[in-house]
Parts: sequence; C-alpha cells; structure tokens
Amino acid sequence: MNDVLDHVRSTPLFGVFVTLAAYKVGLEVKRLSRNHPLAQPVLIAILVVGAVMGALDISYDDYLRGGSIIAFFLGPATVALAVPLHRQAHHLRELALPMLVAIPVGAFVSVASGVLVVRALGGSHELTLTIAAKSATTPIAISVTEHVGGNGSLVAVFTIIAGMLGAVLGPTVLNLLRIHDRRARGLALGAVSHGIGTSRALHEDPTEGAFSGLSMGLTALATSVLVPLVIHLVG
Repeated sequence: MNDVLDHVRSTPLFGVFVTLAAYKVGLEVKRLSRNHPLAQPVLIAILVVGAVMGALDISYDDYLRGGSIIAFFLGPATVALAVPLHRQAHHLRELALPMLVAIPVGAFVSVASGVLVVRALGGSHELTLTIAAKSATTPIAISVTEHVGGNGSLVAVFTIIAGMLGAVLGPTVLNLLRIHDRRARGLALGAVSHGIGTSRALHEDPTEGAFSGLSMGLTALATSVLVPLVIHLVG
C-alpha cells in the first residue's frame, strides 16, 4: 500500500486528475443544488482537493507537480476573456469615462480599506503590506506584495478568499442594491473578485462576464500602481 501511495505522490498526473475530478464534482454539486450561490465549483473543488490531500497525506509540493500544469493554462484562459469582451465592444464607448473613474476609485477604496482595517485591529506591519493587493489577480497580487515587502504566500490566500466571497455573495448584494445593469454588475464583480468572480459573471450573462473580465484586468493594473502609493500615504 505504501508503495502505491509513493507512486501516486511522485506522478504529476495525480495533481491533474485530482484537480479536474474535483472541479467536475463542483459542477455536479452546482447542478444538483440548482445553482445555489454557495455551490461554486471552484469552492467545492478546493474543499475536495484539500480533503484528498489530507486523506492520502500528500504534501502541497507533491500535488503541485501536476497542479502546476493546470495553473499553466490560467494564462491562456485569462487572455481568452478578450473574446466575449470583443463581442461587447459596442458598449465600451458609452462607458469609457465612467470606467476610467470608477475602477481606479474602486481599487483605491479596496487597497485603503484593507490597510486601515488591519491597522485598526492591531495587525502587524507585514500583514498590512500583505492584505493591500487582495483584489488583484493572484499573480499580480503576489508580485506587488513581495515588491512592497509583504508575504506573497499569504496574499494568495487572501486573494482566493476575496474571489470566493465575491463570487458567492456578489450577485446577491447587487440584487439587494437593485443594480440590474449587466455592465455595472460585471464591472463590480471583476473589481472585487477577479477571475473567480468573472467565471460566475460569465455564467450569469455574456455581457456581465465580458465587463467583469475587463474590470479584472484594469483593477489589477490600478492596484499595482496604487498599493505602493497608499502604503506610503498611511505610513
């Protein structure tokens, strides 16, 4: 039995198989729950992968041998978000000015609120530097955080949590606020929950998904500029 487990740990196919199988489980849970907000495939997949790794006593490094293959395709998948955006290009002109104002302001509020909340609760200086970029996409959040002296591994956790909360609660909050314009909803989801929220937006509506993808990219750009500035302003 130990020999079998050692072989499983050593093959990159384990990470690939477990990741794909876990996401398939997430899709089935979502279908069976009739698209319940908590039944997000990514959230279910994270729980399933964690449970399998714990049950088989497999380390993250062993899992990553195959998991990194899946992660490689995140780049092309992100670029592919330009396709639905191109199909909605006729909406961009009328919203160009509002987006140029709203996205930087939203990014500033996200960065500043995270920093100020950590400081108000007595968090360490490193934690303050770490949480600032939580609303950017994970690769950019890690890069920006390490540049300003924060913990890159920890900000990845914060980023995933922000994405999951946005995907689960975002549409409900927008409904309560009576925001029904698909373009505005997409911009909001992409700004606060990046790729995970964008996947939820694409499921809701093509226009919403397209604007979420645009917002995700622009928010990441704005965050990379604003994080050092905000940290400098708050000392």
